[in-house]
This record gives sequence, structure tokens and C-alpha cells, in this order.
Amino acid sequence: MTIVLIILGFSFLQFARNTAYQNTETQLFGYAEALIDEDLQMDKLENGQVILKNQDVSIFVFDSTDSMIYPSTTEKYVSGISDQDLKKLKNGEPISLTQRNTDFFGNQINTAIVYQPFFTQSTGEFYGFIAVSAPISTIEANLKDIRNNLFSAFIFSIVGATIASYLFAKFQVKRINRIRSATHKVSKGDFNVHLENKEMDEFDDLAADFNSMVDSLKSSQEEIERQEKRRRQFMADAAHEMRTPLTTINGLLEGLEHDMIPENQKQRSIQLMQNETRRLIRLVTENLDYEKIRSNQITLQKQTFDAYEALEMIVEQLKGKASDSGDELVLDCPTELEIYADYDRFSQIIVNIIQNAIQFTTNGKISIIGYYGENESIIKIKDSGIGMTAEEVKNIWERYYKADISRKNTKYGESGLGLAIVQQLVNLHGASVEVESLQGEGTTFTLSFPFDLNEIV
Repeated sequence: MTIVLIILGFSFLQFARNTAYQNTETQLFGYAEALIDEDLQMDKLENGQVILKNQDVSIFVFDSTDSMIYPSTTEKYVSGISDQDLKKLKNGEPISLTQRNTDFFGNQINTAIVYQPFFTQSTGEFYGFIAVSAPISTIEANLKDIRNNLFSAFIFSIVGATIASYLFAKFQVKRINRIRSATHKVSKGDFNVHLENKEMDEFDDLAADFNSMVDSLKSSQEEIERQEKRRRQFMADAAHEMRTPLTTINGLLEGLEHDMIPENQKQRSIQLMQNETRRLIRLVTENLDYEKIRSNQITLQKQTFDAYEALEMIVEQLKGKASDSGDELVLDCPTELEIYADYDRFSQIIVNIIQNAIQFTTNGKISIIGYYGENESIIKIKDSGIGMTAEEVKNIWERYYKADISRKNTKYGESGLGLAIVQQLVNLHGASVEVESLQGEGTTFTLSFPFDLNEIV
């Protein structure tokens, strides 16, 4: 910044110097023209010289032979200009400001002079020229004042700039330290820290970005903690569900080993062990299935098929389970309804949703409704069960989320992965699923499967 000020200072001085000499030239030419307009009468020259003497301006008049005719002298003095300049004057061209080391009398003095030609009014012949001069010391004195003022301004500017730079740097360092302190707190796990943002400069932009980052980290941390909590809950639930069938199987095996089970109950015991074994297999399979779906390790074999037939088979398959809960499964679907999906995965989606409905519905009605929408096939599964709160509806797709087990039918309790699998499979199909529920009134799942675009004419 200091270098810039120095360069600007020298540039201004040069500009001021040029301007001063130009103004002097203009001023001297103005005096010369004014005198010529007065016909160069002797008395007017005398009066003019008296007035201009106060400004250190001198007037000299020379004839066509370059001899001084004013002021009057006993000796002959000439202007000393070159023949080329004299020729210019004879042609009516004025001579711009020139500098001499002596005046016309030979005195050592730096002088600035302009030359203005004049002609006779009657014939227009070259009569001579007038020289108007001023000491260069006068011009330099004015420049000295300018230099002194500029130097003072320069010193004040340097001091002011230094103070301003120091204060600005101190202010910026303070802001940087504030950011460093906030960053340190974030590194220690404090995501509640925020920086003040006045939207003034790049530091405020950085503060805004920092705040956004902290908010994002806070949300991520909260999500990690939430997922970890659900993971632990899921592991506890899964362990509990595994422990129950394993305990049952172990007890029955010990009974068979020690011949403690009556002969007429042995077949029933074997059937119970088989059911519990299938339950364990289903639990493990659902976990593996979910991971495959989530990591895109499955390939859908999509085709257009008879939705009514598929839904009818599912209803028949789950009718016994629904009946055990006192529920009625009702299929309301046109026989010509078709759907474009992977048959096995479609069945898995519908089975999971209906099983979920059975868990939360006792002595109620579960309707499976199918119809065509606009460029899509729609399946609705509506139950008259206990329903859900808005918070529960928002969380049912979470892998580790489990609804209030105190309010559901535990006879057919599952692992809590069913609806998470449903959402992943629906997304893979490019389909959509919506949930509407009111606590105490039931829940409705609406599935929309787009038509096969290649079959639309």
C-alpha cells in the first residue's frame, strides 16, 4: 500500500508540475494578446507593466528585426531566439513556453517566456513580437507548496493507513481466532456452536458455510445416535425372538431325549419344533434379504401378469393366519387387473404389508383393493386395526423401528424388517407407496406400479 501511495504521489507531482506550467503559459499568452489588442501603445505598455510587475511578470516588445523596442534602452538588445522560431513568428505562429537561464539583459535568472507575433492593422505585415516572461522561481514556489502539502498528506496517509491496517488486521485475526475456536469445539463433539453472520464479506460467507456444516454434522450425529439406538433395540428384539424358539426347541428335544413326552404328544412336539425352526429361518432370511436389496444385489425380472390371480393366492395363503386373529381378508379387485412388476417380489411386498396389518388388527377387516389409475396399477391394503400416530407413520420404514409392542397382536410378531424391505422393493420397481393412518381407526397402504412404457401405444 505504501508503494502505491508513493507512485501516486510522484504521479500527482508530475501532473501538478505540468498543470502549473500549462497554466503559466496560458496566463502569459493571455497577457500578450490583451496588450496586442490595445495596439501596443507605449502608455498602455507602461501601465500594463506596472500591474504585472506585482506578479513578477515582465513585458518585452521586439520589432521585425528582433531588436528590443520596449522597454526603451540605449543599448541594442535582441531576444536571442533562433531563426527558425523567428520564421514561425513571421508566419503568425506563437512560440510556446520556453525556458532560459538568462533574461534579455543577460542577467542570470531562470525564466519562462512565451512569444506572440503581431502585425500592422493596415497592411497586415509582420511588425514584430511581444515576449511575456515570468521567473521560474515563482512557478517552483507554487509547486513547493503543493509538494509540502502532498508530503504532509502522504505522511498522514501512511500513519492513517498503518493504524487502519493494524486495526483491520487485529479485527480479522479476532474473527479467525473465533472460527478456530468454533472449529476446535466441533472437533470435540460440540455441534451446538454457531458463528455470527452479518453477511458483509467473505468471512461472513465462511461463517455461513461453517454454520451449515455444523448443522449438517449435528443432524448426521443425531441420525447416527438414533440408528445406533434402533440397532441395539433391534438386536435385543432379534435376540429375544431367537431365544424364544430356541428355548422351545431345546425343551422339546430334552423331553424327547429323556422320554418325558407322552407318545400321543410326540408328533405335536415335532410339529412345534418344525414351526419354531421355520421361524428362525425366516428371521435370518429377512435380514439377509434386506441387505441384498439395500446393496442392489438382486435383479428384478419385471413382467406384466394377472394381479387378481396373484392377490387371490396371497389371500388364500394368509387366510388361516388372519382367522387366528379373528380377522377377515377381503379381496376387491377386477379379474382383468394386470400389473407390471417382478412376480415374486410383488408377492413379497403384498405379503409383508398384509402380515403387518394382521399384527395390528384383531377381530377386524383387512381389505385388498385393486384398480387402474392414470398410467399405473394401484393396490390398496386397508385394515381396521389400531392405527398409528403421525410419528409412527414417519418411522415405519426404518429398519430398526418397531411399533409399540404392547398394542399389537404378538402371536405373529415379526422381526421388524418387513416394511423396510417393502420400501426398498417398491423403490427398485420405480413404484411408490403411501401410508394413511389414524390412531384407533386403522391404516391404509397405497401401492402404485407404473405401466410398462413399452406396452403403451
